[in-house]
Amino acid sequence: MQTEIVKMIQVPSADGTIREPGFARTEIMEYARENILAPWYRKKEWDYYLFTNENFALAFTISDLGYIGLLSASFIDLKTATEHTESELVLLPRGKKFGLGKRVADANAECHTKRLDMSFQNAGDHRHISCNFRNFDRHKNLLCELDVYEPEMEAMYIATPWAEKETAFYYNCKRNCLEAEGVVSYGDRKEYVDRKTTLGCLDWGRGVWTYDNTWYWGTGSGRLSGEPFGFNLGYGFSDRSSASENCLYYKGKIHKLNEVTFEIPGNSEGKFRFTDPWKITSDDGRFEADFVPILDRAAEMNYQVIISSQHQVFGKMTGFAVTDEGEKLEFTDFICALEVVRNKY
Repeated sequence: MQTEIVKMIQVPSADGTIREPGFARTEIMEYARENILAPWYRKKEWDYYLFTNENFALAFTISDLGYIGLLSASFIDLKTATEHTESELVLLPRGKKFGLGKRVADANAECHTKRLDMSFQNAGDHRHISCNFRNFDRHKNLLCELDVYEPEMEAMYIATPWAEKETAFYYNCKRNCLEAEGVVSYGDRKEYVDRKTTLGCLDWGRGVWTYDNTWYWGTGSGRLSGEPFGFNLGYGFSDRSSASENCLYYKGKIHKLNEVTFEIPGNSEGKFRFTDPWKITSDDGRFEADFVPILDRAAEMNYQVIISSQHQVFGKMTGFAVTDEGEKLEFTDFICALEVVRNKY
């Protein structure tokens, strides 16, 4: 079942629940922070950007989990299959320190610590990302100045509850095929970012979760025969009986997919071999692909209250996807990232 929201609604509703769960193509859902029926330490808000090209990937996160802020940046070298990620923790942000907005269109957020100054800004006709991460990798600093341009394209918005707790909810936007240009310096290395070849996504999320969750997510943004093309794949998180967030981005619109599955090599105990080839399948036959990993950006955190096991795997995907109109799109060695994450927080 795919329930499309076509009129303005509040998320959550006045009673703190998701009365009309489903997906939308534009920002017609209004994030109503004041309607949340949960204490401040259960509210979660984040802006996450990921950009890729044939040579490297960049990721930036500003997130507020109520009782702690998690701020991070990553540089992923796809040619040498190496990466480095650093994070800063800020105690008790309580939704007040980073300026995370109520609308995807706001684009504004910023954070400042002894090691990190990072901001996401609305610059009128584009967004701007600035990152100065000191001693990012031993004595190497990470410096980034990127202008981000949005194509004229629909996005995937989804609002879903948890079946076991009606006041828990997930409101999220995945805006793909963003074009980035600018410069990034990693120690003595300097890379110029070209918007023709460097594309990515904004993962914008707000909500209240239950404590222990595992999700599967895949994202890719690039070009197909010169046309911006991408996909968002996701499952395992909240009650998706009303709608999935699976879709293609192509020719200015999203093309809705039903259910997908990541077939990851491993055993029945869930011990996956993340760097072996995967298969991606769909129950409607509209997305079928082979995924060849380049590297696993793995991270384990255990701070007693906060426990996280993350495997974000970058690689190349070869397969096909079918649009709503029945057009078959074939892609080869398409750079993307697939992840499996379990969080307790």
